[in-house]
Amino acid sequence: LSLANAQPPPKKAKCQDKYSPCYNILYACPESCPQSCSVDCDSCQTVCDSPPPSPTSSKPKRVRCMNQDYPDCYYRQFTCPADCRDSCQVDCATCGPVCDCNKPGAVCQDPRFIGADGITFYFHGKKDQDFCLVSDSNLHINAHFIGKRTTTMGRDFTWVQSLGLLFDNHQLYLGALKTATWDDAVDRLSLSFDGQPIFLDESKGATWTSPTGKVTVTRSKASNAIEVEAEGNFKIKAVVVPITEKESLMHGYGITPQEDSFAHLDLSFKFYSLSDEVNGVLGQTYGSKYVSRVKMGVANPVLGGDREFHSSSLFATDCGVAKFNGNNPSKGMEFADLNCASGLSGSGVVCRR
Repeated sequence: LSLANAQPPPKKAKCQDKYSPCYNILYACPESCPQSCSVDCDSCQTVCDSPPPSPTSSKPKRVRCMNQDYPDCYYRQFTCPADCRDSCQVDCATCGPVCDCNKPGAVCQDPRFIGADGITFYFHGKKDQDFCLVSDSNLHINAHFIGKRTTTMGRDFTWVQSLGLLFDNHQLYLGALKTATWDDAVDRLSLSFDGQPIFLDESKGATWTSPTGKVTVTRSKASNAIEVEAEGNFKIKAVVVPITEKESLMHGYGITPQEDSFAHLDLSFKFYSLSDEVNGVLGQTYGSKYVSRVKMGVANPVLGGDREFHSSSLFATDCGVAKFNGNNPSKGMEFADLNCASGLSGSGVVCRR
């Protein structure tokens, strides 16, 4: 073979997720794209890069470090990475942008959890059932899982479709609406507070405030991304995302664009007043005596416990590890059967029993 016809060696790529078992390991790009690939940190496999975004695509979000305890990084501005163009934060300690799904308190993808201890694990649960994510004396969060099972898998592929939150004497519902064909410009968020729909203009920064003024919902972008905060209790970042055809092929989900996009929630939690007794799939990792049950050293560590975390409905507090004792004036009302759809002109949601 002459030097003129010799092919350059394939480029190599690294996983940049420090919580992944293949973090910082070099992988050669596959033959189908020897000069352009990246590493999927969940599967530890190389993936051909997709074409760059067109010039008309929205610009990535820019974020700053706002912690004055890190003077070398304070107020420096960064651009969100390509994997999370619209949702990231600055890790002031390392002085770099970090995707919300890669921070402690994240629940994303299939569902991939990052505990308060920084350890990544998967909790698959079961499709069409509800599981307790967090339970404490004045906060209880259940998640409804949707999913699919293929003939080659012994378990369900699952994703978090909605949340039911109980705190003080309030109930908050947050969900992703089912949609076959995904269009990110069409809002697929469903929200209600104490059984009443929440209406939000479809513009970045649009805000709803509860009658008491202690709960706010703010759009992070014009559609499909919000921040919910309950004063002194919690903050949640939620983004509605679909399963793309590329993801389905990569992970073997067997999902086709014609049947359902399996719209679900990518979530990032921050808690302000949890006790040492807190429990739940994610909540237990915040307890001072928590010792991880996750088997370390495997590519995709899975946490079991379907039975102890299972809830009978989205607003039930009957899971085996329940700690909630807050007031609940609507006790006995079945919120799991709410039928929510886009509001008029896409300005909010309408929920009816």
